[in-house]
Amino acid sequence: MRTIFSKSPSPPTRHHTFTESLIEENIEAAELSITKWDSLYGDDHVSYCNIASLFSENNRDEAKQYLSSIKGLQKAMRYLVSLESTSDKLVRAQTLMQTAMKRLEREFYQILKSNRNYLDPESVSNHSSSRLSVSRSSFSDSEEGGSENDSIPEVERGSSAVIADLRAIAEAMISAGYAKECFKIYRTIRKSIVDEALYNLGVERNLGFQQIQKMEWEILEVKIKHWLNAVKGAVKTVFYGERLLCDQVFAISSSIRESCFTDVSKEGALALFGFPENVAKCKKTPEKMFRILDLYEAVSDLWPEIESIFSFESTSTVRSTAVNSLIRLSDAVRTMLTDFEMAIQKHSSKTTVPGGGIHPLTRYVMNYISFLADYSGVLSDIISDWPLQISSPLPESYFGSPDKEESISSPISVRLAWLILVMLCKLDGKAEMYKDVALSYLFLANNLQYVVNKVRQSNLKLLLGDNWVTKHEQKVRKYAANYERMGWSKVFAALPENPTAEIPVDQVIEHFRNFNSAFEEAYKKQTSWVVTDPKLRDEIKLSLARRIGPIYKEFFDKYGGVQLMKEMWAETLVRYTPDDLGNYCSDLFFRSGSSGSISSSSSQGGGYSR
Repeated sequence: MRTIFSKSPSPPTRHHTFTESLIEENIEAAELSITKWDSLYGDDHVSYCNIASLFSENNRDEAKQYLSSIKGLQKAMRYLVSLESTSDKLVRAQTLMQTAMKRLEREFYQILKSNRNYLDPESVSNHSSSRLSVSRSSFSDSEEGGSENDSIPEVERGSSAVIADLRAIAEAMISAGYAKECFKIYRTIRKSIVDEALYNLGVERNLGFQQIQKMEWEILEVKIKHWLNAVKGAVKTVFYGERLLCDQVFAISSSIRESCFTDVSKEGALALFGFPENVAKCKKTPEKMFRILDLYEAVSDLWPEIESIFSFESTSTVRSTAVNSLIRLSDAVRTMLTDFEMAIQKHSSKTTVPGGGIHPLTRYVMNYISFLADYSGVLSDIISDWPLQISSPLPESYFGSPDKEESISSPISVRLAWLILVMLCKLDGKAEMYKDVALSYLFLANNLQYVVNKVRQSNLKLLLGDNWVTKHEQKVRKYAANYERMGWSKVFAALPENPTAEIPVDQVIEHFRNFNSAFEEAYKKQTSWVVTDPKLRDEIKLSLARRIGPIYKEFFDKYGGVQLMKEMWAETLVRYTPDDLGNYCSDLFFRSGSSGSISSSSSQGGGYSR
């Protein structure tokens, strides 16, 4: 007989039975969802792209339930394994999981393949990683944020939704132990897309050093231009977009995220950044300088992105290839700068420029240096730790006093100023080839004026400073003054010291004869000489007019007028009126093809004629 003190034994398996019932429910729920889609679209012979998508817009609820049932199935399998690893229920659960994974493989493939408009590198790279990371998952239980999504463009919403689907599938497959299958599908599809994107940009994959080395420069230059046009898009669009996509899809696993990105992008990136390194290893010639600088600037400007995108340890070779390219390119630039300087020093042409005009060396060197000045930022990086090595110190007067703000001090400024100085020294030697000293000075004035103009009109002025320009303009004026002194000294000497003083007739005759002879000799010789700069030309003409015109006019007015008209020799003696001299001088320095002779007839003021 039971009493109130009787103890009813509680079933020892009550809790265990309850848990088993929950596990059974999870398995049954998973089986219902998984087998439904397997029976509808489970034919293994059907193409992945031809199956109806579980993740289509019409099946969002079922897709959510499908993924939820897989999670429940995983919990059931873990519990069953802890009890008995060979139970029938575990086998049943494993079979269902295999079926579900096969389904998700197909879905993953189909989404990647059929949504290229949302997943192409440009579309993905246009979305910031922050926008993607906070975008609401298609399978979130929260309904908050709807108004925020309404403000997102349709294409961006579509891209975010597709990425969320891929991420949900990847998380389910990786959690279930099917990371390898997921990785394989992603790598196969995305690598072909990345390779195609690089090809469309013009990135050539099979250009090795041997091929590049054998190319004519004109052909290689075209390929460099194509590479320069492609590299920014490749880094900022293709590789950046792929990195974002990998980070989003495989957010659950850093190792798989790294492996996927590396397998998809590494080969193309190595081909991209290997090209400038191979170009830099080729033969260096001056005409290649600016393309080499373009390559250096492109890689250097993109380095922050390269370092960030290829930050994984497995992509360290991409970073090192980009760095090696910069090192090789900078070495090539230094070599070419040295060769350029040596070429100036070794310039051996002994042909003089007709009329003391601009020497071809001056034009070539100054055009080259002015282009170098356009790359001052890049060159500063390259030569910052490459001090100028010269046998003797540069003259302080050339660079400016150290205590002045405008002194040339930056490495790039010193380097370019030195190259100009090397050229000017070479021009000094070439000036000595002229037999006429006056023409030598005119040659120096012309060429230095050209140098100053080039500096003024280019970025060289910012690098060399106003002080440099002023000093060299003063030197131009000094050369011009020396030209006047040497080229017109006989004409100056033929003029009387005091043109209005009373002197005997024989001295008047002597002055006119000497002046005529000296002027005709100077004019005949200098009609073939040139002054290329209009301002310098006018300054020289004005200086000559001021030194000759007023004295000759006073002398002409006193002795070339009525008094000498009475003499028979007046017409042949007084050959030039002051106006005639002005006209003749105005014709100088144009080198217009004049024969160098003075006309035998010239109008004279006061009614005189020759």
